[in-house]
Amino acid sequence: MEQTWRWFGPDDAVRLPHIRQAGATGIVTALHHIPYGEVWTVGEIRARQAQIAADASLGLRWSVVESLPVAEAVKLGEGDLRPLFDAYRQSLRNLAACGVTTVCYNYMPVLDWTRTDLAAPVVGGGRALRFDAPRFAAFDCYILERPGAEDDHDPAVLERARAWNAGASESDRRLLLDSIMAGLPGAFDRYDVPGLRRMLDRYRGMTRDDLRATFARFLREVIPTAEEVGIRMAVHPDDPPRPLLGLPRIVGTAEDLAFVAAACPSEANGFTFCTGSLGAGRDNDVPAMAERFAGRIHFAHLRNVAKEPDGSFEEAEHLGGDVDMVSVVTTLLREQERRRDADDPRWRLPFRPDHGHELLDDVGKPTHPGYPAIGRLRGLAEIRGVMTAVAAMRGFPV
Repeated sequence: MEQTWRWFGPDDAVRLPHIRQAGATGIVTALHHIPYGEVWTVGEIRARQAQIAADASLGLRWSVVESLPVAEAVKLGEGDLRPLFDAYRQSLRNLAACGVTTVCYNYMPVLDWTRTDLAAPVVGGGRALRFDAPRFAAFDCYILERPGAEDDHDPAVLERARAWNAGASESDRRLLLDSIMAGLPGAFDRYDVPGLRRMLDRYRGMTRDDLRATFARFLREVIPTAEEVGIRMAVHPDDPPRPLLGLPRIVGTAEDLAFVAAACPSEANGFTFCTGSLGAGRDNDVPAMAERFAGRIHFAHLRNVAKEPDGSFEEAEHLGGDVDMVSVVTTLLREQERRRDADDPRWRLPFRPDHGHELLDDVGKPTHPGYPAIGRLRGLAEIRGVMTAVAAMRGFPV
């Protein structure tokens, strides 16, 4: 499988030579400076490719786009969407013209991945990302003060949320908001509490079926163009895969993935298989999902989480946590072999180590939350070891 690494561009504290030292050769990046809904021009795409290839000795290439964002108006089905669809299709054409043909995106309303703690302590002094259900409930009910929020949280969680709120300082509240907003890495927009309330108001009354309908329309609008130019679209699962802040989420279960696949039955319509996002779902059998949808997996995020009974979870070591990573890697290697045997010229499946603990010298460095160098290097090395061992035992191509 192709070993890739997420890079946030020239301002990323993790430099391109560091990525090559970690063993990756594919770069996963995006043009974060371009506002949502605007065209990614050939000039802008070529400029980013030139940055990646500036030192030819590194042998790096732009392998995967993460992400080409979907504007909120599209998710809402709001107003005349033709200009937004036209812009998205043109961006796909431009990416294909530049040879970048795998596009990761998500369809999560308002927020991307959501955590309440960006520096939860791990053994030995490292730090991890964490979703704490009581603190998230406290944010929802007592900081955001969303109408009806208390009805959406388990009574035991709500009791602990009240206790946290009673003892929280203004600094604690600001830190919680900042942690939740940090789940928009590289995003063009950020929200304060009033701004978040205004965004949620736009979604008021939207149901799960409504959001599915706007997603199906998005797929009908863009997948034919992706198919025409050779782009493989890979939707990322919801993180975590559950409704948040009264917002429906529709890409988090096996049933959801089946809906996405059926909504536009094209090879160009596929998935970013994120073991951490799906692994945070209480009822998700992640290895079984990998087997069921292997033919539509165009990109993989490999990380792990440890779940708790109240709905909390924490980023675990890549080979720890609740997901059987060896089983998932075996399935991906088997699918990669099938593609090679079918003479698919893009048979190598790109994957990256997703998130990672802050370890050693990385603790406290100004990296994007969840994206330190050493924790991801450790994760990539561990997954590479699994991949190499499984390939050798089963006779799969690496």
